[in-house]
Amino acid sequence: MKLQNYSPAQVIWDIEDLSKRPPWGENISKDISNLSNYFITSEGENLMEMLMKVLEKGQKTNSDVYIENL
Repeated sequence: MKLQNYSPAQVIWDIEDLSKRPPWGENISKDISNLSNYFITSEGENLMEMLMKVLEKGQKTNSDVYIENL
């Protein structure tokens, strides 16, 4: 499964209620062309790419990875 194959309209916002939509609805940036670039961090990084890098580094270094809400 590649996120590039899914349109922004196919985003899953709530895994427990698949009918829920994001609070901004479909009012998204024109730069968002598919689900691979739907989520961008406050620093402007692609969230999925950043998560993959972190998880790969954790695996290579045999380190735990923690996700915290700030």
